[in-house]
Amino acid sequence: MNIYVIALLLALIAMLGNGEYFLGSSMLSRPLVTCTLAGLVTGNIQQGIIMGATLELAFVGSFSIGASIPPEIISGSVLGTAFAIGAGKSTAVALTLGIPIASLVLVIKNLCFIFILPYFVHKADKYAESGNTKGVDRMNVLGGFFSINLPIGLVVGTSYLLGSPVIKSFLEIIPKFVIDGLGIATGLLPAYGFALLLKMMINKKNITFFVFGFALAVYMHISVTGVAIFGSCLALILTGYSSYKLMGSSNDEKVSVEDGGIDYEDEEF
Repeated sequence: MNIYVIALLLALIAMLGNGEYFLGSSMLSRPLVTCTLAGLVTGNIQQGIIMGATLELAFVGSFSIGASIPPEIISGSVLGTAFAIGAGKSTAVALTLGIPIASLVLVIKNLCFIFILPYFVHKADKYAESGNTKGVDRMNVLGGFFSINLPIGLVVGTSYLLGSPVIKSFLEIIPKFVIDGLGIATGLLPAYGFALLLKMMINKKNITFFVFGFALAVYMHISVTGVAIFGSCLALILTGYSSYKLMGSSNDEKVSVEDGGIDYEDEEF
């Protein structure tokens, strides 16, 4: 595929990822989605999925909290995957390129927030003062497009055009022991990512499910997919039982009221 076409498609992928806020919380910006699409464009969707899963664990905590803005994971994921696949390198290289690219593009994103977005915000304020709701809506859409969506798309497309030969030359001079070390670190990322998730999720009520899944995988040699299916079925059964139990308790309350009991919710004291 022509390099200019690839650059255009990668820019569109980045813009699609940034369109998540326009379309709702669809998780289009996550590396698992953007890297897969980048792999499809560069001709190796399998590597794109693998790199997306690895970068997903690396950026597992990259969410905006208040005024804190995380690294620009969309551009980092798309360009890191495209450069690594284009150079015929491993997932470790995608991780090596993705994180610094995301940090650098964050600077550009912040500059857009400072110099471009305020214009649309002030225009929206004027429309709000005059009661023009359509104008406010229009400024929201245009402000997001010109201050975030379009700049990130241009950065990704231009970087791929200018950076592909440079990146290939740079990768050739990286010592083998560095790539091997990054490969080992990449292998540890899944365990680290799951540990972060378990730290937030696990407690006395659900630790039984963790032990049950561990036993299925280790002692019965069931694959991760099989454990996930078992867990999903068990969750659906328990959820259905809880709903049935709640319905039964509500019916019992209605019967007691009909038999002469007092419905305290409807009584006035």
